[in-house]
Amino acid sequence: MTIRVAIADDEALVRGGFRAILDAEPDLDVVAEAADGRQALGAAARFRPDVIVMDIRMPELDGLAATRQLRTTHPAVRVLIVTTFDLDEYVYDALLAGAAGFLLKDARPTELITAVRAVASGDALIAPRVTRRLIEAFVAARPRTVPEDARITGLSEREREILLLLARGLSNREIAEHVHLSEATIKTHVASVLAKLQVRDRVRAVIVAYESGLVVPSGP
Repeated sequence: MTIRVAIADDEALVRGGFRAILDAEPDLDVVAEAADGRQALGAAARFRPDVIVMDIRMPELDGLAATRQLRTTHPAVRVLIVTTFDLDEYVYDALLAGAAGFLLKDARPTELITAVRAVASGDALIAPRVTRRLIEAFVAARPRTVPEDARITGLSEREREILLLLARGLSNREIAEHVHLSEATIKTHVASVLAKLQVRDRVRAVIVAYESGLVVPSGP
C-alpha cells in the first residue's frame, strides 16, 4: 500500500530535500507541499495524505496550531513533527497538540523514512534518542495521578509487559522478538492496551504508564 505524504515547512530547500528522500521510496508518495500551517490544512483537505511531515515554526499558522486543528478536522491524518528544536516547550506542546511522532531534522534520511512508515502504521513514538527523557520531562511537569489507577489495573500481565516495552521505545517487531511472539499477536496486544487505557496512540499510552507509576523515571 502506498503511503500518501504531505510536507509542511517554510523552507523550500527543506521541503525539496524531504521530497527527494521520500519519493525515492516505492511505497511513499509525496502528494503535496505547504509553506505554512494554513497551507498544510488546505493540503489535508484537498489531497487527504496519510501523514503530514510538519515543522513547528512557520508563518501564518505554526505547526502546533495546525496539528491541533487537524485532530478535529482530519483525525485520520497522522502528524510527524520534524524540527530543529530539541527538548523544550515546543516538544511538549507537540504531544499535547496530538502529534503522532517526533523527529529532529538532524536525523538520517533512513530515520525519516522509517518514521513516516511507522507513523502511518500507528507504530510510532518519538526519535529513539530522546524518547525516554522527553516523556519523563513531560510527565514531571504535570500532576502525578494515583499509582495503579483503574486503567492500569485493568491490564493483563502480558499487556503490562507490552506497555513497559512500549515505554522503552520498542517497535512492534522488536517487542515480538523480545517476548517470542508473532508481530501480529503484538499488534493485537497493543490495540488492547490502547483501548483499555482509553488513549488514541502509543505516545499517550506511554505517558499514562509514567503518570500512573507503572514506569518510574529510572526506566521500566
